[in-house]
Amino acid sequence: MFNGQALQDKFVCNVLNYKTNGFFVEIGSHDYIKHNNTYYMEKQLNWKGIMIDIDNTCLPNWKIYRENSIHVINDATKIDYAKLFIDNDVPKIIDYLQIDLDVCNRSTLDVLEKLDKTIFDNYNFSTITFEHDIYTGNFYDTQELSRQIFSNRGYVLVFPNISCNYLGKESVFEDWYVNPNTVNMDYVNKIKTNYSLNGNTINYQ
Repeated sequence: MFNGQALQDKFVCNVLNYKTNGFFVEIGSHDYIKHNNTYYMEKQLNWKGIMIDIDNTCLPNWKIYRENSIHVINDATKIDYAKLFIDNDVPKIIDYLQIDLDVCNRSTLDVLEKLDKTIFDNYNFSTITFEHDIYTGNFYDTQELSRQIFSNRGYVLVFPNISCNYLGKESVFEDWYVNPNTVNMDYVNKIKTNYSLNGNTINYQ
């Protein structure tokens, strides 16, 4: 049913109470369906959004299977996000932001810092999944610096240090956030207390 590697799509859908006609910004989209965090929302809940990846081999399948979305093949660190959002009439409240890039070359942190400077003043994100890949090493202090940026912007870290089984071992790789101004925090706290992945290898720490 869900396609996210760590069930990120299940998290987003639960927090937003299976909202229909939502909007996402997926930075580091990769495959159109495999381990993709927005396929379910687009196909089952009529969402649309912006898909961004540097790999142009993704594009043919995006055009076929992700026809509702805007496709951007580019280096995520070089995109003018303010122009991209204006040109595509992106709503001021965006339901989901994914940042899934390469921590080792600082692209993950570079993009977040760019969004902080050019986007966060004018746009809000209801849910965010941010990949810090701390299991690979503490590159550029990405985990701590990203948490400071999100905290300064008022985002609440609901599930820190999401992990999954990667190459036979548990690997801590991601943080999941919500915006307390645009989601029902009573419902979020209930999810946090009762969230079950039914045997999935994710651990909430």
